[in-house]
Amino acid sequence: MSDLKLEYPPGATPLNPNEVAGLRLSYISTQKELNAAEQDNILQGETWAFAQKRKDFLSEKFMRDLHKRMFGHVWKWAGTYRTSDKSIGVNWYDIPTEMNKIIGDVRYWVTHETYPIDEIAARLHHRLVWVHPFPNGNGRWARVMSDVLLFSLGHKTFSWGAKMKAGSLGEHSDTRAKYIHSLQKADAKSYGELLRFVRS
Repeated sequence: MSDLKLEYPPGATPLNPNEVAGLRLSYISTQKELNAAEQDNILQGETWAFAQKRKDFLSEKFMRDLHKRMFGHVWKWAGTYRTSDKSIGVNWYDIPTEMNKIIGDVRYWVTHETYPIDEIAARLHHRLVWVHPFPNGNGRWARVMSDVLLFSLGHKTFSWGAKMKAGSLGEHSDTRAKYIHSLQKADAKSYGELLRFVRS
């Protein structure tokens, strides 16, 4: 496991040595093997998430459970908030407070129809990525969270740039570059590019 060499696409969060030590699968020695194991786990997590429309998805428990379902077979810390600061995200000790702010805001937006449903889901995604609550997997988890919101409220899930045919969001690709840029625009309170991306 000490020989594991991780490669990160642009915008991904590098793991620190303690987090790398949380790898459950001793056979993994390459990024390709890690990606395959994570993808298998993510598919299991998505199957669980979309097995039924949910009423409890806007809760800290569901959000942590979802991350654990998506990454728990691969990482011991899945579903547990990070305990170190990263190059992006809030200070680690502010994570519980910020997560509760997000939950309160999104519940209010849904109840009062503050924004169109696509914008609520896109804003949820952006806010979750901005907080970056977990050591890794935040983007993938936050995309599923947005889709769970849409699905549970009876709307079509996002395509996340799938029609661009320029590689997946987990790779170095034009699609990922556009995704990262749309999030950066959202950091500046400009959501138009993200709203176009999620349906492209």
